Amino acid sequence: MGRKRKGRDISGWLIIDKPAGITSNAVVNKVRWSLDAKKAGHAGTLDPEATGVLAVALGEATKTVPYITDALKAYTFTVTLGAATNTDDAEGEVIATSDKRPTDDEIKAALGQFVGDIMQVPPQFSAVKIDGERAYKLARDGEDVEIAARPLWVEELIMTGRPDENTVELEMTCGKGGYVRAIARDLGESLGCLGHVHHLRRIWSGPFDAKDGISIEDLDKHAKTTELDGHIQPLEVGLEDLPEIRASVEGATRIRNGNPGMVFASNVEYGDECWASLDGKAVAVGVYKTGELHPSRVFNT
Repeated sequence: MGRKRKGRDISGWLIIDKPAGITSNAVVNKVRWSLDAKKAGHAGTLDPEATGVLAVALGEATKTVPYITDALKAYTFTVTLGAATNTDDAEGEVIATSDKRPTDDEIKAALGQFVGDIMQVPPQFSAVKIDGERAYKLARDGEDVEIAARPLWVEELIMTGRPDENTVELEMTCGKGGYVRAIARDLGESLGCLGHVHHLRRIWSGPFDAKDGISIEDLDKHAKTTELDGHIQPLEVGLEDLPEIRASVEGATRIRNGNPGMVFASNVEYGDECWASLDGKAVAVGVYKTGELHPSRVFNT
């Protein structure tokens, strides 16, 4: 029999405004310790030097992580023109330089090719797996690996500033799996000037906004106190992109046992994925079929 995990049975979302210089996993571990939570995980890795929204799921909310991972996200970032690095950001080694500097109009014209359904090759230093190994590990070992291009939906990519001829500020809204570093790399290549990310910030992710996040300093300050509980958002927030239907009391009991249960629905059609609630609390996510929810994820709250 496995060892019972210690800690509080606490479920919901804690949004951290991640600073530079710390990994996403380190933030999750810090949150788990600070809240004495049994279970925690994040919905989308940020590079160590990136800042902004890191949505940390607690307890049963970890079952809603895929819906945040799949949601649109927005980033502001600064691209340094004139140099390419092996990591596609300022932390890497410069591997090529260029004296060419594009005009503002040339940059704006080039952005269009990165909007809509595009194919993107992840950076060499990324978490993509190649034959079971992380690309960044192979890259650190000096291996030059070939990474296949992956589809990405880019909702919007706009130029927001040009502080000087070597720097351009951009904002991007995109779907799951996007690498901002790859956008900077590919934009620099398309303009013939090369480029890499100098600063990156995730300003929102699905329903979560950076302005609602707490700092690492506040997390440390209020660790192991009830003060942090007031910042926890309900797990239901992670289901906002799915339609909600109401379960009957009897239906909720059946659904929580993994069986189809009676629900009241007027806003969904047969076969739609949705979530059922009872008294405003999530019961399960599943598929609607003629008056019943067939559960796929059940919440034990």
